[in-house]
Amino acid sequence: MRKMRLDRLLARGGVSRREAAALVKAGRVTVNGVSAADPAMALDLDSDRVTLNGEAVRTDKHFHVMLNKPAGVLTATEDGRGQTVLDLLPRTWQSLGLGPVGRLDKDTTGLVILTTDGQLAHRLIAPKWEQGKRYLARVEGRATDEDARRMAQGIPLKDFTCKPAKMTVLEAGDAESLCEIIVTEGKYHQVKRMFGALGHPVTALHRASIAGVELDPSLPPGGWRELTAEERTHLYTITELEE
Repeated sequence: MRKMRLDRLLARGGVSRREAAALVKAGRVTVNGVSAADPAMALDLDSDRVTLNGEAVRTDKHFHVMLNKPAGVLTATEDGRGQTVLDLLPRTWQSLGLGPVGRLDKDTTGLVILTTDGQLAHRLIAPKWEQGKRYLARVEGRATDEDARRMAQGIPLKDFTCKPAKMTVLEAGDAESLCEIIVTEGKYHQVKRMFGALGHPVTALHRASIAGVELDPSLPPGGWRELTAEERTHLYTITELEE
């Protein structure tokens, strides 16, 4: 049984506790078809049905979103230095407690998954769970099969040796190349540092998938949507958690 106070549930929709109490007092909230009388009443989120102004209030245990991060946006929930991924969501979604699964550099684009389930987020990014993150990297110079072989062995950096990564050269030219790389870690600037160690500085980086969930190609930069039921089930299955 999942319990929650009525005013806390309403607050997930973007109103304050005081505003929630006023909505209840005004008769605009029902629980199982009956006008609510107490904003502090305990709800059973598995069975109680709540409406606000005649519209159903969602009682999901967790919320999960995919977002196509543009360059220049910070992967954070709040930051005084600039716009964050949370700022790209409507106000009602900003109040749910969503947090990003891992981080992308400010200039890196692509898939960010946000979730209210901290345990799920941890298992998706923890190296021991070895969940692949797939990137497209445009780099300087001609990338080769030898570079891919070295990536597969694990690139030694100054402070640690990277776990083996799968790299595929998609386009190769004298001036620049396009590569796909799949890593199971997510340390600071890791992909950029790996290519830099091979003599191929990264000029553009885009994350295409996390743990088998692909960025929806219909999402424009800054666009978002909820994860589908299939995507959610997949993530909970591979992390061995209950949905």
